[in-house]
Amino acid sequence: MTAVVPPEPAAGRLHYASLGSGSKGNATLVSDGETRLLVDCGFGLKETERRLARLGLHPRQLDAVLVTHEHGDHVRGVGPLARRHGLPVYLTPGTWLSGRLGELPHRHWITPQSSFCIQGIDIDPVTVPHDAREPVQFRLAAAGRRLGLLTDLGHPSEHVVEAFQGCDALILECNHDVHLLETGPYPPSLRRRVGGQWGHLANAQAAWLLQRLGLDRLQRIVCSHLSEHNNRPELALEALTPLLDGDPSRLTVAAQDQGLDWQAIT
Repeated sequence: MTAVVPPEPAAGRLHYASLGSGSKGNATLVSDGETRLLVDCGFGLKETERRLARLGLHPRQLDAVLVTHEHGDHVRGVGPLARRHGLPVYLTPGTWLSGRLGELPHRHWITPQSSFCIQGIDIDPVTVPHDAREPVQFRLAAAGRRLGLLTDLGHPSEHVVEAFQGCDALILECNHDVHLLETGPYPPSLRRRVGGQWGHLANAQAAWLLQRLGLDRLQRIVCSHLSEHNNRPELALEALTPLLDGDPSRLTVAAQDQGLDWQAIT
């Protein structure tokens, strides 16, 4: 049976999709129907091309790649993809100085807290607490709508709470359940890193952050970067659903293998 390719987003709305999210690789697509951005690329070149094709895109249709930080599950495919297809890459100097991306044909610096624009999409890079050299996450806006991308965050700092106010959709890290992390297979040093102030958000922390941001404007919330060993989709949804008066219709999960098909912010 031939796979059904989802239609490419039409102009005039902000859309997003996930190639996959988790410890084995992360990549998020953002499009306003004319400009197409890939945020991170933690998959190998062939796998990235396959996952893009599943969403109806060829790499040469991308306008740029944005990089949040240098960890392998976010940059494994950035260099190969950029070199093969001549794509511009936007990243902080700290991320570049990690030495993990190799040569890039078109390199552009990101200055945290300094907005910039790629064609029709406005981008706000936000410094976040994470154990990388100069990590950022992004708030992206087009067609009168705002998308927040928060996938690697040690704790919900006041700076993050302030920066991500007023989003219409949020891709939010729900990395681990505290009990599963404490009783799981990770050695103590890795448990301390993941659960520490510079590691990853627990489900309960994600719920707390959502409460601080407010839910009235949020149309869609995507649980992302779930740990393969220390979380389960039902636990992430269980933590966030009570904030929505028990109505989970605004919640979804970006899976590691299947990702998430195109979603429109209306």
